Parts: sequence; structure tokens; C-alpha cells
Amino acid sequence: MPLPLSSGDMMSTNHDNLNLLYVFADQWRAQAVGCAGADAVSTPHMDAFAKQSVICDNAVSTYPLCSPHRAALLTGRHPLSCGFWTNCKAPMQGAPFLRDTEITIGDVASAAGYDTAYIGKWHLSDSELNHVDHPASGASGWDAYTPPGPGRHGFRFWHSYGAMDDHLHPHYWENTPEQIHVNQWSPIHETDMLLSYLESHPKNRPFVAFLSWNPPHPPYRETDSSFQTLYRDMPFRENVPQAWRDDPDYLENRVAYFGAVSALDREFGRITKYLEATGLMHSTIVVLSADHGDMMGSHGLYGKNVWYDEATRIPLIIHDPRLAPARESCLFASEDHAPTLLELLGLPIPSVMEGISHAKTLREESQKEREWMYQCMMPGMPDLVKPLRGEGLEPQAFGWRAVRTENTLFVLNAGTAPRMPVQCFQYDLHEDPYQDHPSYPTAQEQSEYRSLMRQAAQQVGDPFGPLREQP
Repeated sequence: MPLPLSSGDMMSTNHDNLNLLYVFADQWRAQAVGCAGADAVSTPHMDAFAKQSVICDNAVSTYPLCSPHRAALLTGRHPLSCGFWTNCKAPMQGAPFLRDTEITIGDVASAAGYDTAYIGKWHLSDSELNHVDHPASGASGWDAYTPPGPGRHGFRFWHSYGAMDDHLHPHYWENTPEQIHVNQWSPIHETDMLLSYLESHPKNRPFVAFLSWNPPHPPYRETDSSFQTLYRDMPFRENVPQAWRDDPDYLENRVAYFGAVSALDREFGRITKYLEATGLMHSTIVVLSADHGDMMGSHGLYGKNVWYDEATRIPLIIHDPRLAPARESCLFASEDHAPTLLELLGLPIPSVMEGISHAKTLREESQKEREWMYQCMMPGMPDLVKPLRGEGLEPQAFGWRAVRTENTLFVLNAGTAPRMPVQCFQYDLHEDPYQDHPSYPTAQEQSEYRSLMRQAAQQVGDPFGPLREQP
């Protein structure tokens, strides 16, 4: 079926036949890579790759949660435009999933004749337990088998699962509902599968391949233990409270988290070694990134879903053989990845994509294109959703929203339950990088930021209640 591309979409069809390899981890924060100069984590292979690449220091997850970021990454649309107000999950009435009608970078590449592959965590299909009690695929919890067809969005080679956190004993599906079980740390197996794919794919066709590692996502301690002894005496981030620094359970999780990052670095080194040895590094755009971060003790928190930089800022390192190595500070939202990569490949950008292409900025052909971005989070766990719906309310009207610029973060937080007071505050990201000292904007500042929020909310169909309130 042809893609619904307008004449304006066909902005460039004469590409250089470059390949694209997009490698990303789950819950890996921007600070946790050596070249960031923040967490004292050892990532020599990633650092060497970064020296040959463009490091995007201001890449931010629009919605710091797995499925919403992944939807935006692939479609080039704000998560809410795709209907993603929380993860794909079960059991939950109205849980989001990536509709067959959405156009992804995989759809565009496949239509253009690229060989395509997706390996690892997908987490964009409707959880099967929302439809049947005993799926033929054996999927449980939030997991799902995505059968061949439009739900794979153009990715032909498929070795994937929906949502599964058994890192040491993972399973996968290919083209039948039969699970493929592996007794190996999942990133090792998935890297093996990627290298096998690269070795066997048709050499007369360019490829677009995505590799999605689940670690360092919890459970933190289900990990390759090779590097954990490195982090017993690792310095603490300044905004980790003393009580956490004295907590043995936290210390073990911390060691495991950063150990997993170093183990991922080893796997990434296997990939770059293969690309160099085969010459593919000179004909491939290689991206290293993540879907969101992890607080890992900062502000006394684990996980994501909050507005702090440890949860929202992600690594984004782009190697394009035509680009000079550089550090770039442009504000890079989740929905900007697809249009940027399509333009770098010389492929058409569908008119439905809302993100901004930063290709010209990366090529140093123009100034920064994005001045601000609209971030959000909504209560999505069943123990929060059910009480709200019991009062005739939808969770999309709660949570927090933020406008982020290069140096400022403005937040409206309505909490996760009715009648919670709306909090309004902002951070100077340059003067207060650890976000320890929120300030309280003037009425004029509130008015300006709320105006931007209303503009964005209307565009993406966000029913966030406090936006209708005057400061």
C-alpha cells in the first residue's frame, strides 16, 4: 500500500544509499556515558565512537516513559498525537498502542526499497491480555506478539518482543506465535542477532535497522555482572540525599545499573568493530541513544516519569560519515528523531510528522530550529487510573506538563488525583543544573509559558485541565 505522501513530502528522493543503524537502550540517562563528563561510568567504546560523531547534549525525552517515547521516535509525532498517554499495558481499558495507520520511519524506508530490521524490545503493540485470557503466543503481562503485517510498520526482519523484563532468560518472536527462549543476558543475544543480520542482509540494498536493548531498565540486578566491581566506590551525584547514600539496597542497585551500562558499552564495541572491519562505518548513519533516563537516587527517586534531567535527558550520539565531529546544543525532542534521520537519508518526510528536522543544524548549514518543546506525564498505573475513572475523570487531565527551552524548564504539576493543588515553578538549567532550587515565576512569565502550553496542547489534543486556569 503506498504511503500517503504529498508532493511537499517528496523533498528529496536522491539519497546517497546510506544505511541507518539506530541502537538504543531503555532507561539509560544522558549523564551515564563517559563522554558526558557527569556520572563516573566507564564507556570506552562509546566514547571513542563519540569522538567521531555529533554529540547532541540537549536531547530530551518528550514523555519520559517507554512506549510514548518509542511512538514519537518512530512516527515523528508528539506521543499524545499518537494517543500515547501511558505505556502499552494490560489489563487496562483504553490502553494505547501504535495504530496500523501511523506512518513510521520503518514504513518510509521499506517503501523506498530499504532492507529493514527490528531487534529487541518493541513495546508498541496492544498487550494481548487486553483481548484474550490465554494468548496462543504465551504472552503474559504487558507483553505481545506482533505478527507479520502492518503492525510491524515496515520492518521485515523481526526478532522482538513487546514488554518483558527477564533480562537473563529473555524470549522473542519472529514470524510465528512460538516463543524463542534464550538463556543469555538479552543485550548479548540481541547484538549477536544484529551482527548476524548485517552479515546476511542483501548487499545490493541499503538497510535501516533498529536494535533496542532493555537494560539498564529494572530489574537492575538481572544483569551481566562483569563490570559491577567498578562501581563500589563510585562518587555520588550531588543531588542524591544522604539517606540514600547509606542504604545498602540502593547501593546494590546503583552498582548494577552502572555495571549494566558498561556491559552495554562492550556490546556496542562489538558493533563498531564489525562496522569498521566491513567498511560499513563509512556508508552508515549510526545512532546511539535511549528512550528516557533513570533518577537512580537523585532527589531521592528511582525511575522516570518526572521532569528532572536525570529522567528526561537521553544520550544522542549521531555518526554520519558526511558530518564533522562536534558537540551540538540544539533542543532535540523525541519527535525530532524520525524527520532528522529521514532528511539525513534523503528520504521523504511525511507531512503528518510534527517533529523538527535538525539535519541542517547537524550539517552546520543553519541555526537551531527548535526554541522550545512540550513535555508531559499522566498517571498511568491502574491504582491511579481506576480511582480517577471512578469519579468520572480521565487521567489525561492530570499529571504534569512542561515547556522546556535550551536553558529554562517551566513546570505545571497537577498531581495524580483530584483536588490536589496545582504547582507552578521553573528552573534555570544553566545556573541550577541539578535542579535543586526551583523558582516561582511572575504572573507575566506564567502567562507567557501557559500560552505556549495552550498552543501545544491544542495541537496534540491534550486535555490538561490546569492549562485553562489563569495564573
